[in-house]
Amino acid sequence: MVNLQQFLDEEGRVARWPSRKGDRLVGQQLVVEYLITKFEFGRTYSEREVNDQLNRWHTFMDWALLRREMFNRNLFNRTLDGRQYWVVTPQPAQVE
Repeated sequence: MVNLQQFLDEEGRVARWPSRKGDRLVGQQLVVEYLITKFEFGRTYSEREVNDQLNRWHTFMDWALLRREMFNRNLFNRTLDGRQYWVVTPQPAQVE
């Protein structure tokens, strides 16, 4: 069974992107759903602010992958030029 904790380090940061066949789909969804809780609903973020926030919450230095996945999975929306991002729907608080 895949659970979020297997992808996090002791500080609650995402330590690896799920890529093994068995944990890829479920694990990736768990990770992006976790990361979206680190953003405020109703606030607009610049691309840099999104990158900075993602960098606080992961360790493998691929904020572009995470940002793209969050957008592709309809957790984030953005302007056509990609300069501004916002959370699509309010997320339940994450229990840590």
